Amino acid sequence: MKLWGMPLLFVVLLIGCSDEETGSDDGNTSGDNPYNISIMTTAHTPEPPTDDSPALQALEEYTNTDLDITFVPNSNYEERFNITLASGELPHILLAADKSPSFIGAVEDGAFWDLTDYVGEYENLSQMNDIVVNNSSIDGKIYGIYRARPLGRMAVTIRQDWLNNLNLETPETIDDFYNVLKAFSEDDPDGNGQDDTTGMIVSEYDGPWDIMQTWFGVPNKWGEDEEGNLQPHFMTDEYREALDFFKKLYDEELVNEDFAVMDSGKWHDAFIDGKAGVIVDVADAAARNRNKMVESDPSMEDAVDVFGAVEGPNGLFNLPTTGYSGLFAISKTAVKTEEELKKVLEFLDKLNTEEGQTLATNGVEGLHYEIEDGEYVMTTDQEKLYEFQDLNQLLMFIPEDRFLVEKQTELDMKEKEVIAANEDIAVANPAEPLISEVYSQRGQQLDNIIKDARIKYIVGQIDEQGLDEAETLWKTSGGDEYIEEINKLYEEIQ
Repeated sequence: MKLWGMPLLFVVLLIGCSDEETGSDDGNTSGDNPYNISIMTTAHTPEPPTDDSPALQALEEYTNTDLDITFVPNSNYEERFNITLASGELPHILLAADKSPSFIGAVEDGAFWDLTDYVGEYENLSQMNDIVVNNSSIDGKIYGIYRARPLGRMAVTIRQDWLNNLNLETPETIDDFYNVLKAFSEDDPDGNGQDDTTGMIVSEYDGPWDIMQTWFGVPNKWGEDEEGNLQPHFMTDEYREALDFFKKLYDEELVNEDFAVMDSGKWHDAFIDGKAGVIVDVADAAARNRNKMVESDPSMEDAVDVFGAVEGPNGLFNLPTTGYSGLFAISKTAVKTEEELKKVLEFLDKLNTEEGQTLATNGVEGLHYEIEDGEYVMTTDQEKLYEFQDLNQLLMFIPEDRFLVEKQTELDMKEKEVIAANEDIAVANPAEPLISEVYSQRGQQLDNIIKDARIKYIVGQIDEQGLDEAETLWKTSGGDEYIEEINKLYEEIQ
């Protein structure tokens, strides 16, 4: 996970990387004059890098560019983005906040280059993940280079010491998962002789249900029916099967009774405090929770483990994230010719090499960090740190993270392994590139109908008939139009 708003020390502790370089050449050898490139991107520190930053200067030398970077505070980036669009005075490269309505409108007006036929020419950009490309595209076309975030981030954090105490193995199937939750709830996993533990803790944040229903083979929002048409995930048999499982967990008190009203800010407390044995969330939650446990009890160093998914009746599946955060779009007003476009794309491609990522994330060796006994050691000089923080807001991390990190714990490395393995079982949303007018107008209302019905079914406030009625309400509230529109758009991009 990339936590851009945090000090770099924490970033490098939490983010994994690969030291294997598969990028392009190691620097400028052409002797050409530096190419001027203007960029607008976000900033998370009060004092982003200035032109005299040694790391920025080294990055310019490496990419043979003269960079004019406008760093905008993240808190008001969307407002500044919209103002910039309205002005018509766009930089060469503009960070777009995902597929916002204003960005989509600008794309439809022809403000940005269609990069679909160009990215394959570049060593790193050509290795973009197909699922993330699909998710970040607009009607199937690439209008920006995505800033990669872990696609396979969803995972399960579990109390390994409780498994050991009960002579249980890490669950591999849904049945195993159920049995572990039952044992964690009923068999005194902490050995204190009291009935004071629960299997799994869930909050008002409904992400865990989305993750777990995917294990049953439920589509990621939309899936194809037998005729090849797209249908919403909740109209599948697998969805009803998953809800029956969730209701069983609730009825048998294997999940906290107050999940629907629990403050998500306090969600992980029960796990950290030894009252719950499972959290279904993100992989990087495992190390964070373990670290908090170790603060109060050093013996908890090996008490936590993490795994990606359990196998359901239809196979092994994982719910992915969208896999990106923002897109670097290239303006047609500032970049007027194909020749200029290729220079900008060459710059973006070089930012994805090991050297490009290291300069923007770690700074300059000997000034901002040292390599001691083969290990990365960051400077403790805060003034030097601020010379390059926020340069990482130029990065895309395609096809992988290649910057330097401090020595990782065993659990840190396990998290990275789980995230990587999850990509192989990620369930793509085929409708993600499609821009729906119906959803833009009624999406929240439609989503709430289904989410409310799921909660009510789990806690026993409605039955199968109630689910049918919620589905009918969804259809008559604009859902039928939504399905018709999505399928028309889907057919157009095939």
